[in-house]
Amino acid sequence: MLQVHVVEGPLARSWPPASFAGAGAVVVFDGVVRPLEEGRTLEALDYEAYRPMADRQLERLAARAVADHGVMACLVWHSVGRVAVGEASFRLVVASAHRREALRAMDWFIDAMKKDVPIWKRPVWRA
Repeated sequence: MLQVHVVEGPLARSWPPASFAGAGAVVVFDGVVRPLEEGRTLEALDYEAYRPMADRQLERLAARAVADHGVMACLVWHSVGRVAVGEASFRLVVASAHRREALRAMDWFIDAMKKDVPIWKRPVWRA
C-alpha cells in the first residue's frame, strides 16, 4: 500500500487509524515546526513545492521503501503553504511485520526526501 498527499497548510493533529493486516509495527512520524531556526524565533514556515516532480518523487520513494526495506505500507503527507510553530508539516506512516524494518525504512525515507524532493521551506520570523 502506498499513499502520498501534498496538502495546503498544516496537517490535522490526528490521522484516521489504518489497519494493516499482518503488521507487527506501525510507526508514525510527524515533522513539527519547531520554535527556533538558526538561533532565531520562528512564527511559521512557508513551504513551496514543484508539485509534479514532488508528487512523483514522493511516490517513487514510498515505492522504494516498500520494495527495498521489506515494509508493507508507506503513507506520506507533506504540507505546502504556511505552517505555524507547533503544527505538523510532514507525516510518514510505515507498517511492517517487525519494528526494525519500519524504523530503518522511515529513517531512509526522511533522508532521501530531504535530498531528492523539490519541497522548500522559507522561515517566517517572529517580529
